[in-house]
Amino acid sequence: MEDLSEKEQLDAMRAWWSENGNYVIGGIVVGIIIIFGTNQWRSRIANAEVAASSLYEDVMYAAGRGNLEDASEAADSLYSDYGASPYAAQARLAMARVYMDNGRDQDAADQLTALIESNADTELAMVGRLRLAKILLYQGKAEEVVGLVGDQVDNAFSARLNEVLGDAYVSLAQYAEAEAAYIAALTDNPQAPTVDASLIQLKINDLPVIADVGSETDTAEPAEEDAAVDENDTVSTEEMPAEEPPAEAPAEDESGNE
Repeated sequence: MEDLSEKEQLDAMRAWWSENGNYVIGGIVVGIIIIFGTNQWRSRIANAEVAASSLYEDVMYAAGRGNLEDASEAADSLYSDYGASPYAAQARLAMARVYMDNGRDQDAADQLTALIESNADTELAMVGRLRLAKILLYQGKAEEVVGLVGDQVDNAFSARLNEVLGDAYVSLAQYAEAEAAYIAALTDNPQAPTVDASLIQLKINDLPVIADVGSETDTAEPAEEDAAVDENDTVSTEEMPAEEPPAEAPAEDESGNE
């Protein structure tokens, strides 16, 4: 009975294997493929990061030596091969600075525009937006600055963006909007300020609208004082008694007697 029982168990195992053996082998193979593929994917990612990092170092090295041609060549390779890498976004910020240092403000603006449009890291994109706004102000494109930062002032960069927005409104002679933007910039966290509050206050004080109001007040007050002085002078003149002519000396007769 015991030998028969073992034979039955062996037959049952064989029957199970014949039905499920392919699934077991397939699962093992799939598992091996997944593990191998994951390792390969991680290896490619690591290699891509190393390559992107190397190109970024080339950009920074060439830029630091003032070699704009080599820096631009390394940056172009980084953008084309590893455009989704954070190193590409960092390189665009670096190249924008290099172009500005070399008087190529439009090339700098193009770099920052590409950074903003590339859906890069939010913080890096906001840094690029702020720098692009300053370049546009330098180029005299105040209306483009308003369109660029006007709807972006509710974030960690709000104080700096509001200051630039205020400068743009001043260029457009929209002084009420400029004052509102400057006042919004003054709400910056005093414990960790990102703007110069005293400088912004000076900008507010120098707004032409405020200066005009002050000048009108200053002009009106002296006029009233002059009118008061004239009125007092008139009254005092009217009340002043007329001077009497001096008494004439009695005429002497020809004999010399009075």
